[in-house]
Amino acid sequence: MTMRFTAAAVSAALLAACNPPAEQSETPAPAGQPHAVIETSLGDIRIVLHADAAPLSAANFLAHVEAGTYQGGSFYRVVRDDNDRPEIENPMNLIQGGWGFEGLPEADGIAHEGTDMTGLSLVRGAVSMARYEVGTATTEFFIMLNDTPGLDAGPDGRNPGDEAGYAVFGQVVEGIEIAEAIMNSAAGREDAPDGFAHQFLTEPVTIITVRAD
Repeated sequence: MTMRFTAAAVSAALLAACNPPAEQSETPAPAGQPHAVIETSLGDIRIVLHADAAPLSAANFLAHVEAGTYQGGSFYRVVRDDNDRPEIENPMNLIQGGWGFEGLPEADGIAHEGTDMTGLSLVRGAVSMARYEVGTATTEFFIMLNDTPGLDAGPDGRNPGDEAGYAVFGQVVEGIEIAEAIMNSAAGREDAPDGFAHQFLTEPVTIITVRAD
């Protein structure tokens, strides 16, 4: 795959996203917002996208969905009480997945939509872009399994020197138990990137496909 994902492409994907009426869900879904289903080898996770509050992040995700970027990807990293940084008083619980840990090499980074801009928060079920520096998010995302305000924008965050936090763009509305099962899978992979062996799943959970719904 050699295509690059420009602002025009992601905007077009957002306009083309379908948004049928929400079915019975675990979390009330905002009306009129696009949805997506992440089909995994352990079951499906259905999310609503906050296209109103985080339009660039939502459109970027939908562009990669349409391009098939996530087909055959995986959830590969989990953070939970037993493997978060030992100095952290309140561990975060999350699963991270997508195309691959470093992101799709030819994908352009997108502008950062922090929680101070969107009014969203890293609560249980929130779907957020993964990143290194601000503006480097491409394909990788994570799903929160507990409320972690330390990942929101602000001076009291978990990452010293970076007050930008992470960009929430969606919320799980069905299948949170699948995310829980992924988080509780065996972790400890020797061939993981440096410093992450204890958080990488021994057997990544396959993302069969992601589809707009």
